[in-house]
Amino acid sequence: MQSQLTAFSYGLPIICSVLCDRLIGARYTTPVGMLLCGIGYWCGSIATDSKMIYAMIWCISIGLAFYKPGTLLGRLVKEDQLDGAYSIRYGLCNIGAFAGPFLVGILYKDVFGHGDVMGYRPCFKIAAVLMIVGAIWFTVGSRFMGDIGKQPFKRTLNDEEKAREAAKKDKQKEEKKVPYTKVEKKRIGAIFLISAFAIVFWIFWYLAYLPVYYYWEANADWVVAGYEVPLTWFDAANALLCVLVGVFVTPKLWNYLSSRPQGDMSIYKKCALGIGTLGVGYIYFALLDVMRGDGQISCLWMIIFALFITLGEMFFSPLGSSFIAKYAPSRLYATMGSVWGFAIFFAAMGYGYLYNGLFGGSMNFTTACIIVAVVAFIAVILLVVLDKPLTSLVKSSDEEDKENK
Repeated sequence: MQSQLTAFSYGLPIICSVLCDRLIGARYTTPVGMLLCGIGYWCGSIATDSKMIYAMIWCISIGLAFYKPGTLLGRLVKEDQLDGAYSIRYGLCNIGAFAGPFLVGILYKDVFGHGDVMGYRPCFKIAAVLMIVGAIWFTVGSRFMGDIGKQPFKRTLNDEEKAREAAKKDKQKEEKKVPYTKVEKKRIGAIFLISAFAIVFWIFWYLAYLPVYYYWEANADWVVAGYEVPLTWFDAANALLCVLVGVFVTPKLWNYLSSRPQGDMSIYKKCALGIGTLGVGYIYFALLDVMRGDGQISCLWMIIFALFITLGEMFFSPLGSSFIAKYAPSRLYATMGSVWGFAIFFAAMGYGYLYNGLFGGSMNFTTACIIVAVVAFIAVILLVVLDKPLTSLVKSSDEEDKENK
């Protein structure tokens, strides 16, 4: 059920994003999606059987589908600032991702829990209320965006598209009848290619949580200063690190790289950096397992692993949104953003099976970690080797002409 909730919340936007591209502005789909999530969490708070849990899953999944395509930032920020802007946004979003697991870990265990019964119901009700408040907050605050997001994305062209359309003699021709250019087709292909590598990244990223919950839960000491640390605090540590890295580290890194005389690092090399960092994290897991021998290690060692997966996440995930904001045709803007999310759908549907195959007891834990790391490093090598041909896919016609001359 958990993997389905994750999977469908990233899979369904591929359908709902069509609304943002063609029919309804993202300004309007966003609060509707948040309200649906609130209804879903309330269903979870009153559930007495699996039917209501599935009602929660589908309400939340459809709700997330409606407001995940709200890629409004790509229309609010200049192109040369997108990498840094999406990193900051990603970091700020993780304030909630930190507060949720941190507070819920205390609430369900220490505040609302009684004996062997964990206090999940009140936590779901709190989540429901917060989603409804968030919908109201967004609706009120969006007035500062001007007209951004009021129209479907196909009616709002970026600068490159405006220049191309202005050069056409048939300016009054309906946009839906204008064929995709060769450059647009190549860029669409590039988005699908980078999304394929996103499947590799996210399946290993989600997989990283399961050893913490099922292997290290038994093989690490989770008592610190006399207090039993809730496992949800591992999620909170990742989120807190995302805030710090997303606000103070990656924006400066991306701005520095973009201002170099030799030019910016390509999206493919940046993604390789993210996947490689994740691979190093699994090597770290293997070393921890060797270090503990037959005993336990302190759960504080998990903080370093959280840093590895956080750096990998911040090097990889925000850049996908930035890449799409730069190169996706406007009439497919939200749809292409959902393709990136659809990669997470496949990863979420698969990581449980992969965990059973690698860490389910059929092989040594250290060996399983090394296998994951090796596959991650192979993906890194492929991205670096194929960097030039892949980068050529997103070049504009003018850039291609300059190179040919």
